Amino acid sequence: MSPRSDDERAWVTTGEEVAYDGFFRVVRRGVRLPDGTEGTWDLLDVAETVGVLAFTPEGELVMVRQFRPGPGRVVLSVAGGIVDPGEDPADAARRELREETGYQAGSVEVVASSHNYSNTHPAYAAIARDCVPAGRQQLDELEDVEVVVVDVATVRRLLRSGELGATAQTYLAMDAAGLL
Repeated sequence: MSPRSDDERAWVTTGEEVAYDGFFRVVRRGVRLPDGTEGTWDLLDVAETVGVLAFTPEGELVMVRQFRPGPGRVVLSVAGGIVDPGEDPADAARRELREETGYQAGSVEVVASSHNYSNTHPAYAAIARDCVPAGRQQLDELEDVEVVVVDVATVRRLLRSGELGATAQTYLAMDAAGLL
């Protein structure tokens, strides 16, 4: 028996409805598997996001500490957020870094993306270099963000311990920067 192609393994969407529409949106998608089995799959319908690994000229990292409702605690994380419709992910990275930290990046490069199996859109990882303070934070209504500058060893340790937020984006950016 020869392996099936990706096309032969693909599921067919038979319908979709919004199951929940709040801070996040959940869609319930009807599917048909290649063997004819039908079922439903709940998906988190979140916009594209970007996380920014931001380096100061001295090689330290500009991070944010904030309460996150999912884990129910304050976590250290890379700055980041939603990529607005039609916005380039690198531009979103630059904007989110400036809004959340008050730092301006000398350069920004999107280095990777990940796509969780239950999300409808990807999450991008970006590296920002030569980040310097450039003014006040411009936080959204539900943001309470403390800016923290830390060394790479601290981020590496927290990443491995599972204590860091935005783990996938941070890992991808750290790997692209050769820091793992």
